[in-house]
Amino acid sequence: MILDSAHRRAPEFRRGASDMLGVAPGIAAWGLMTGVAMVKSGMSTIEALFMAAIVFAGSAQLASIPLILSGAPIWVVLATAMCVNLRFVVFSVHMRPYVMHLTLRERLLAGYMTGDLTYVLFVNRYPQPAADDAGRIGQMAYLMGNGGVNWFAWTSCSLLGVVLANAIPTQWGLGFAGILALLGMMCSLASTRLRWVSAIVAGSAAVAAYALPLKLNILTAIAASVLVCLLLEKIVSTQTPPVGEVH
Repeated sequence: MILDSAHRRAPEFRRGASDMLGVAPGIAAWGLMTGVAMVKSGMSTIEALFMAAIVFAGSAQLASIPLILSGAPIWVVLATAMCVNLRFVVFSVHMRPYVMHLTLRERLLAGYMTGDLTYVLFVNRYPQPAADDAGRIGQMAYLMGNGGVNWFAWTSCSLLGVVLANAIPTQWGLGFAGILALLGMMCSLASTRLRWVSAIVAGSAAVAAYALPLKLNILTAIAASVLVCLLLEKIVSTQTPPVGEVH
């Protein structure tokens, strides 16, 4: 079990927790303002507490809340949340070799605990999956220590934001700390020219389509970025000669 005593005693568990503590204040501030936003936008306290307690997906929450409250069709809400979280499909594919030795229940738990910054810190710490049991225990210990701090910072402060919604003005703009945390994550991931192109295309499309209703500019940005990058990859692959070909 990835939360057993062997993992909790491993030095990598403390290392993972320590690494996440550096960015936890930004996550906490963003979670706090998300809790406030849920109540201020019209959700009941019970509904907001329930969402804050079980939903560990900040960007999907922020994207879906206004759609739910505006009475948007359920397919729009689901499509928006799915598209906002499509990045986790990529994360999961990348992390598959790291977790395939776990049981299904353990993999589900690992997936639930893996947020954006958890993923970034984990893959930076471990560029390659471990080849032995000791290495796998260390990697999973790091993931749980890292993800545990991330989950606690987000969830506890989201719940606190719901409870203190009427005492914390949204004008404080604490959520901007979360935006800065995600911006730092994006810059750390933009390690190739194609990734920079993807970020620029997505940002430009989102701004250009901002006037679309129901936050469809998010879907537009994702679609534009994916199409452009697929096209560029196809062009590059056709121009790259096969290995061993002599010109």
